[in-house]
Amino acid sequence: MRLLRRISARTPLRTKLVAAVVLTVIVSLTAFTGAGLMLTRQHLLQRVDEQLASVAEQIADRVWSDRKAGSRAALVAGDDDDHTITARVPSDILAQVRRPDGALVATTPLEDLKGPGPRLDPAALATPRPGPFTVVDESGAGHWRVLLVPLGSGETSLLVATSLAGVGRTLDDFMVIELVLGTVVLVAAVVSGVLIVRASLRPLAQMERTAQTIAAGRLSQRIPGYHPRTEVGSLAGALNAMLGQIEAAFSARTRSESLLRQFVADAGHELRTPLTAVRGFAQLYKNDPSRGEWLVERMQRAAERMSLMVEDLLLLAHLDQRRPLDRKPIDLLSLVLDATHEARAAAPDRTVDLDVRADAAYQVLGDEVRLRQVLDNLLTNALRHTPEGTPIEVRLRGGTLRQAPAAAVEVADHGPGLSPEQAERVFERFYQVDPARSTAGGRGLGLSIVAALVAAHDGSVDLESVPGQGTTFRVLLPLEPEA
Repeated sequence: MRLLRRISARTPLRTKLVAAVVLTVIVSLTAFTGAGLMLTRQHLLQRVDEQLASVAEQIADRVWSDRKAGSRAALVAGDDDDHTITARVPSDILAQVRRPDGALVATTPLEDLKGPGPRLDPAALATPRPGPFTVVDESGAGHWRVLLVPLGSGETSLLVATSLAGVGRTLDDFMVIELVLGTVVLVAAVVSGVLIVRASLRPLAQMERTAQTIAAGRLSQRIPGYHPRTEVGSLAGALNAMLGQIEAAFSARTRSESLLRQFVADAGHELRTPLTAVRGFAQLYKNDPSRGEWLVERMQRAAERMSLMVEDLLLLAHLDQRRPLDRKPIDLLSLVLDATHEARAAAPDRTVDLDVRADAAYQVLGDEVRLRQVLDNLLTNALRHTPEGTPIEVRLRGGTLRQAPAAAVEVADHGPGLSPEQAERVFERFYQVDPARSTAGGRGLGLSIVAALVAAHDGSVDLESVPGQGTTFRVLLPLEPEA
């Protein structure tokens, strides 16, 4: 069994399928040929038996009727006191009248036999069988079909026999025909099996070539489509779906690694500036201790800046890990009012308008501190990166998020706006439209924190910007479900 399993494991599938087809055809042909031979032989024997029974009945009726009439017209005495059966008997049938001890009483002319006669067993003659039976001929090479019919009171029996040579020749011819036809059918089955298996496995070969191409690095390759109701089509569809997921995962991994490298580089760059400042101030203090108070103040500011940046990075890391927020029902209107008032207090020379559309109860589930941070970051971004005197508008509206009611908070300015390229990257970490902002308090993390916090609240944030006309940031948060 192990040897067969090893051979099967090493044998190609197309060879197994063709071998299975050939084996099935051979077994089927053998079974059909055997069954055909058996049925044909039984049919021929049945016809022989019917002929023997008919001849035996004719002879027995005539001999018995002649005996009753005191005549022996059916039997003619010979020179040796044997009798010849003169009743009409087909030339291929031997008819004899014998006693139970086997003694011959009458027979058809023996010279009409074209071959060896039947070998008769005295025991079989003494006890006649109820039906026809088969015996070998005197040479032992052929067979005869024999029927014994008792005559009168059983003192004699009528033996009717015929050679089965004709039956054998018919069966031999049948066998030759079956072998020829079987060979033709087998060859046709092998050829058609090879063609069908090759055509059926062609899609698998295509899949193999596609897999090799993908393994070489071309992840965009796909298996050609086949009808989805077929096994190959179903497999191709599943593989294409899997390949799509693998490509997407690989692209996401590559993009994530690229973003991570960029993130580390940007974080190092942003932290290097305050660290350099601290080292420079420390060196100045070492050279001139008399300016200690002023230098310590500068170092403290640089440390505070680094501390704020580290806190922002930790917040982003926590959000990336999808740590749960402290959610509770929050009145978003009250939160927007507080953020607007603080923005006015922080920039008294700027106009910060609030427009609330009273068409919904702005009750949301969320972390109040983090949502307030979202609003503060958006307002700070609008105040910091628009010219002095530019008005800021805060709007609170009802909206729809994923086909469900939501609250929409918009922070709009009328500043210089963003280009399409800038608008596409504005939520990236450490991205700064104006690199000079890094020296003016900007760290390039405010809007990325906004996007991460809104996503953590199952919301969405987007922007609309027209260069020269201003920018509008729009935050959608799902409303608290009604009890």
